[in-house]
Amino acid sequence: MTDDDYYSDEAATFGDRLAAAREALGFSQAQLASRAGVRLSTIQNWEGDRSEPRANKLQMIAGILNVSMIWLLTGQGEGGVTPEGEGDGEIKGVLAELREIRVAQRRLLDRLGRLEKRIRESGASS
Repeated sequence: MTDDDYYSDEAATFGDRLAAAREALGFSQAQLASRAGVRLSTIQNWEGDRSEPRANKLQMIAGILNVSMIWLLTGQGEGGVTPEGEGDGEIKGVLAELREIRVAQRRLLDRLGRLEKRIRESGASS
Protein backbone atom coordinates (compact mmCIF):
# COMPACT_ATOMS: atom_id res chain seq x y z
CA MET A 1 0.00 0.00 0.00
CA THR A 2 1.38 3.43 -0.92
CA ASP A 3 0.81 6.79 0.75
CA ASP A 4 -1.31 7.72 -2.25
CA ASP A 5 -3.93 5.05 -1.58
CA TYR A 6 -3.79 4.88 2.23
CA TYR A 7 -6.96 6.92 2.64
CA SER A 8 -8.66 5.61 -0.48
CA ASP A 9 -11.99 3.86 -0.38
CA GLU A 10 -10.42 0.53 -1.35
CA ALA A 11 -7.62 0.52 1.24
CA ALA A 12 -8.96 2.23 4.37
CA THR A 13 -11.79 1.23 6.66
CA PHE A 14 -14.12 3.43 8.67
CA GLY A 15 -11.87 2.87 11.68
CA ASP A 16 -8.76 3.82 9.70
CA ARG A 17 -10.34 7.08 8.55
CA LEU A 18 -11.64 7.88 12.03
CA ALA A 19 -8.18 7.33 13.55
CA ALA A 20 -6.48 9.35 10.78
CA ALA A 21 -8.84 12.31 11.21
CA ARG A 22 -8.46 12.20 15.00
CA GLU A 23 -4.67 12.04 14.77
CA ALA A 24 -4.60 14.86 12.20
CA LEU A 25 -6.13 17.12 14.85
CA GLY A 26 -3.78 15.85 17.53
CA PHE A 27 -6.57 14.33 19.64
CA SER A 28 -6.04 11.23 21.73
CA GLN A 29 -8.74 8.58 21.76
CA ALA A 30 -9.66 9.71 25.27
CA GLN A 31 -9.99 13.34 24.16
CA LEU A 32 -12.26 12.39 21.27
CA ALA A 33 -14.35 10.18 23.56
CA SER A 34 -14.76 13.05 26.00
CA ARG A 35 -15.75 15.54 23.29
CA ALA A 36 -18.21 13.08 21.76
CA GLY A 37 -19.69 12.04 25.10
CA VAL A 38 -18.87 8.36 24.68
CA ARG A 39 -16.65 5.90 26.50
CA LEU A 40 -13.03 5.41 25.50
CA SER A 41 -13.84 1.77 24.70
CA THR A 42 -16.46 3.01 22.21
CA ILE A 43 -13.85 5.01 20.28
CA GLN A 44 -11.49 2.03 20.44
CA ASN A 45 -14.22 -0.24 19.04
CA TRP A 46 -15.01 2.22 16.24
CA GLU A 47 -11.34 2.61 15.30
CA GLY A 48 -10.86 -1.15 15.50
CA ASP A 49 -13.84 -1.67 13.17
CA ARG A 50 -15.62 -3.74 15.80
CA SER A 51 -18.63 -1.41 15.70
CA GLU A 52 -19.83 1.80 14.06
CA PRO A 53 -21.58 4.82 15.56
CA ARG A 54 -25.26 5.54 15.21
CA ALA A 55 -26.20 8.36 12.86
CA ASN A 56 -26.37 11.04 15.55
CA LYS A 57 -22.92 10.15 16.92
CA LEU A 58 -21.51 9.86 13.41
CA GLN A 59 -22.70 13.38 12.67
CA MET A 60 -21.20 14.66 15.92
CA ILE A 61 -17.86 12.90 15.32
CA ALA A 62 -17.67 14.26 11.77
CA GLY A 63 -18.27 17.77 13.11
CA ILE A 64 -15.67 17.42 15.85
CA LEU A 65 -13.10 16.10 13.38
CA ASN A 66 -14.03 18.56 10.62
CA VAL A 67 -14.67 15.85 8.04
CA SER A 68 -17.79 14.80 6.18
CA MET A 69 -19.88 11.86 7.33
CA ILE A 70 -19.66 10.41 3.82
CA TRP A 71 -15.87 10.52 3.94
CA LEU A 72 -15.83 8.73 7.28
CA LEU A 73 -18.11 6.01 5.96
CA THR A 74 -16.82 5.60 2.40
CA GLY A 75 -13.59 7.53 1.95
CA GLN A 76 -15.21 9.71 -0.70
CA GLY A 77 -15.74 13.44 -0.41
CA GLU A 78 -14.19 15.90 2.01
CA GLY A 79 -11.89 14.27 4.52
CA GLY A 80 -9.49 17.04 5.31
CA VAL A 81 -6.80 14.41 6.02
CA THR A 82 -3.75 14.14 3.82
CA PRO A 83 -0.69 11.99 4.32
CA GLU A 84 2.39 13.79 5.69
CA GLY A 85 4.23 16.03 3.28
CA GLU A 86 1.29 16.78 1.02
CA GLY A 87 -0.36 20.13 0.50
CA ASP A 88 0.86 23.69 0.47
CA GLY A 89 2.30 25.01 3.75
CA GLU A 90 0.07 28.09 3.72
CA ILE A 91 -3.03 25.98 3.14
CA LYS A 92 -2.04 23.65 5.99
CA GLY A 93 -1.72 26.68 8.25
CA VAL A 94 -5.13 28.00 7.25
CA LEU A 95 -6.71 24.57 7.76
CA ALA A 96 -5.09 24.28 11.18
CA GLU A 97 -6.43 27.70 12.13
CA LEU A 98 -9.92 26.74 10.91
CA ARG A 99 -9.79 23.60 13.04
CA GLU A 100 -8.74 25.63 16.08
CA ILE A 101 -11.64 28.01 15.53
CA ARG A 102 -14.08 25.12 15.20
CA VAL A 103 -12.78 23.53 18.40
CA ALA A 104 -13.08 26.87 20.22
CA GLN A 105 -16.57 27.36 18.80
CA ARG A 106 -17.63 23.89 19.95
CA ARG A 107 -16.29 24.60 23.45
CA LEU A 108 -18.25 27.86 23.57
CA LEU A 109 -21.41 26.10 22.40
CA ASP A 110 -20.95 23.45 25.08
CA ARG A 111 -20.44 26.20 27.66
CA LEU A 112 -23.57 28.02 26.47
CA GLY A 113 -25.55 24.79 26.75
CA ARG A 114 -24.37 24.22 30.31
CA LEU A 115 -25.28 27.79 31.29
CA GLU A 116 -28.72 27.51 29.69
CA LYS A 117 -29.29 24.25 31.57
CA ARG A 118 -28.34 25.93 34.85
CA ILE A 119 -30.79 28.75 34.13
CA ARG A 120 -33.60 26.28 33.36
CA GLU A 121 -32.82 24.25 36.49
CA SER A 122 -32.71 27.32 38.73
CA GLY A 123 -35.99 28.58 37.24
CA ALA A 124 -37.65 25.22 37.89
CA SER A 125 -36.53 25.17 41.53
CA SER A 126 -37.76 28.72 42.28
